[in-house]
Amino acid sequence: MTAVESGATSAPAEADAGPAGAGAGTGVRNGGDLVVETLEALGAKTVFGIPGQHALGLFDAMGRGNLKFVSSRVENNSAFAADGYSRATGEVGVLFLSTGPGALTSLAGLQEAYATGVPMVVVASQIPLEGLGARRKGMLHQLDDQKASAANVTKSQRLIQHASGIPSAIQDAWTEAISSPQGPVWLEVPQNVLLDPIMVPPVEDALAEAADNPPRVELVREAVKWLSAAKRPAIIAGGGTRRGRAEKSLLSIAEKLRAPVICTPGGNGAFPWNHELSLQSWIEDRHMTDLLEDADVLVVIGSSLGEVTSNYFTFEPRGRIIQIDAEPRVLESNRPGLGIRADAGQALAALDASLTVPADTRPDWHGTSPEDLVRESLRKVKERLESQDLAKELQFMADIREAVPADMQTFWDMTISAYWGWSCWDAREGQFHSAQGAGGLGYGFPAAIGGAVGLETVGKSAASARVLAVSGDGSAMYSIAELATAKQHNVPVTWLIVDDGGYGILREYMVGAFGKATATELGRPDFVKLAESFGVPATRVSPENVGDALKAGFAADGPNVVVVETLLKMFAPTHLDS
Repeated sequence: MTAVESGATSAPAEADAGPAGAGAGTGVRNGGDLVVETLEALGAKTVFGIPGQHALGLFDAMGRGNLKFVSSRVENNSAFAADGYSRATGEVGVLFLSTGPGALTSLAGLQEAYATGVPMVVVASQIPLEGLGARRKGMLHQLDDQKASAANVTKSQRLIQHASGIPSAIQDAWTEAISSPQGPVWLEVPQNVLLDPIMVPPVEDALAEAADNPPRVELVREAVKWLSAAKRPAIIAGGGTRRGRAEKSLLSIAEKLRAPVICTPGGNGAFPWNHELSLQSWIEDRHMTDLLEDADVLVVIGSSLGEVTSNYFTFEPRGRIIQIDAEPRVLESNRPGLGIRADAGQALAALDASLTVPADTRPDWHGTSPEDLVRESLRKVKERLESQDLAKELQFMADIREAVPADMQTFWDMTISAYWGWSCWDAREGQFHSAQGAGGLGYGFPAAIGGAVGLETVGKSAASARVLAVSGDGSAMYSIAELATAKQHNVPVTWLIVDDGGYGILREYMVGAFGKATATELGRPDFVKLAESFGVPATRVSPENVGDALKAGFAADGPNVVVVETLLKMFAPTHLDS
């Protein structure tokens, strides 16, 4: 949807609103002040973005406020950073954008936040009001309808035409961003609305509460009936489980039902990795697909049963499905079932409160207990991997896991290491974040910068706020400029770049499909020297020394880079076997 916020006419201009803004150095408040004051009243502490001519009123106002600004070098990386900030802290990410090219460049980053359900408030500047309406006055950065460009990657878009509408519009956007399904919300403010003096008093308070999104009573009752009678219940925990903070209820329900639980890449960490009912995250393995197909009742939480979760649409469940998701468009989008539109946390809490499993009800997987079935399934996965030539890959991932502190958050780009991580990474007390929502390159490092900044913002020391970013050489080049950002703000992030000389996974796909790869090989820099040119310490190590190098990086101050030149392979796909 789109909306136009309007209000009382601003006061007559008391000074010429030139490029620096009417309020600059005059003590006169303007629309930019209202933006900053409202965000601060809502609890914002940090803003990501890049200045631009039409947005100067925003940045001038920040100089009179208390918001911390983190200046990225490319706008899509600013969006990734705001995304990472939100994921790491649970707070709303805030992004400031300039008009036209700046706003458009952010869209790839916003697609990831939108697909994954990350709450963000995006404030973009606009050309002056007199140029709106596709008049084509030839103004710098002019678009026919800028907010329409964001329609595919944000929950809603608003144009604010009068300064008095700014506080309410931002408050409404914040409320929408945090209401499930969460996501980014787009606001844009014309240059003159940001710059002109105003009569609106300073913003003293603002309130934004997430809209309630509980499950309907009759649906909970029906789901409880199904689960109480189930002999082979199983659970798929998707990303909505984590976004809804439903982990505690999930654990309780799984233990009541003695139901095996598998996590999707987005749900990684929603269920204890070494629990006796945990199938971990081997969602792309045929052994797991077979088990889930045999469930007589399958609970799917915060997942559409999409491409990866369905093992590339080879999943053919024979039992009934209970699907819980805050986004109604997801329900039954791939499989018929009992669709429950609700926030995952509220839905699982309601199910848990109502679910009582009769004492004489025992799960029976054809004579096997669910705990034994889980152990046997994991053994089969292990044997399948060990039957392939993957010793280097298995050791490499194990060495990274051993080096990373148990509570450290990790951010993974679209690279072979991340695809391994989707399946094999035990998040422990940390959190696993990846770009699996939209699948765009360049996510890992800027999102990690935002995550580390966020952890420091909420009170973590630099040592405990340190995060790990993992990229390939191809994806690293998308965000290499952010080495300047990390250095400028002394961000405690360690960046692991796995350099295989090209787009490794595409190379592997093409060789498998066509017998040869085309356009996958890349010229690339000396990453160590490049990082050092930014003043960022860097080291190059062999795969067997990656663990020691990461530990040294974690113990250092500020940003640092570890480069490993090696060719990793993916485990063989199992959906082709079906």
